[in-house]
Amino acid sequence: MGNTLQKLAQNQSEQESPVTESPVTESPDESFTCEICIEPILLPNKKFKNQNLCVHPFCMDCMVKYISVKLEDNVGNIPCPSLSCENFLDPISCRNLVGPQLFVRWSDVLCESSVLGLAYCYCPDRRCSTLILDECGGNAKRSKCPNCKMHFCFQCKLPWHSGFQCEESRELRDRNDVVFGVVAEANKWKRCPQCRHFVELIEGCKIVKCRCGASFCYNCGKRVHRHWCNCDSASVFCIRVIHGFTIIFILLSIFFIFRNLNSIPPKN
Repeated sequence: MGNTLQKLAQNQSEQESPVTESPVTESPDESFTCEICIEPILLPNKKFKNQNLCVHPFCMDCMVKYISVKLEDNVGNIPCPSLSCENFLDPISCRNLVGPQLFVRWSDVLCESSVLGLAYCYCPDRRCSTLILDECGGNAKRSKCPNCKMHFCFQCKLPWHSGFQCEESRELRDRNDVVFGVVAEANKWKRCPQCRHFVELIEGCKIVKCRCGASFCYNCGKRVHRHWCNCDSASVFCIRVIHGFTIIFILLSIFFIFRNLNSIPPKN
């Protein structure tokens, strides 16, 4: 993560290189008074340096505490503590100051803040807790942790519950029904939207009728009250309707054929 921040800092400096600005100069005084703790500091090497962005009389001990407090509040872009300064602290220049553990924490907070525009979650396995992004435009459901390879539901943050809704899985996740759901998913069984029982279609019409009396589309699982369904993938029509239209088409074809034959004048 530190290498990534360093590359970003280098790219930013290269982009800003054509602009000539006067470098920030430090005061030649050997001693200074920290504006945070209001203590006189006799050693000049204890003065904090924010790269070439700004120079203020802050001691390093106070800056480490200041950065730690900001990171506890999940603030990645840490502003300069000076009230009259609008600059932000440079993580690369503070790397040796804060130490490796705090710098890694700073890097993680910066990465998390950069993905706040996307939906994300953490792996539900407490031994892993890897940050996982939703790259499906908010439609992520079954997810796989890239670290521990665990399959889980992105919506309810529980182990994957095949064939069950999120609100049902909270009650059934400790029962054998979840195992049965895995078998149902492998065999592509569908659940009735009314009674929630599984239905298996071996062959035939995609518009099926459950034993509870509800008709639904086996392709998308939605309940239908007609003989067709406008699914997202393609329109599904009942085979009986298709056969009915086919018979009507055949009868009309025969009718027009005989009518044309009767309209032909007889030969003398």
